[in-house]
Amino acid sequence: MRIQFIDPGAFRTEMRLEEPLAVSDGAGGFTESWREVASLLAMIEPVSPGAFFGAGQDHETVTHRITMRFRNDVRSGMRLARSGRNFAILNAYDPDETGRYLVCRVREEGR
Repeated sequence: MRIQFIDPGAFRTEMRLEEPLAVSDGAGGFTESWREVASLLAMIEPVSPGAFFGAGQDHETVTHRITMRFRNDVRSGMRLARSGRNFAILNAYDPDETGRYLVCRVREEGR
């Protein structure tokens, strides 16, 4: 995928970049919590809907492509959040290796 130019106005969706934290539960285990790493502007595009059946339930998933200005601290396992919606980052890559943009393939959680 080669990105020539993206209109700066396309980055109009404010999102939070979050990383997981393991918080002790006091009984030898832990619970997962999330810590905000950054607030950023991005362009979000739905890519493909999908569904799967597991644990006796239907689970709907929607994958998106989220494009933002390049950052070197984004990795899989993190998530992007916006208005109560959470997007698990599956992978992140620089589409033309110029250090201008970062494209994240994500899976929306809880929808």
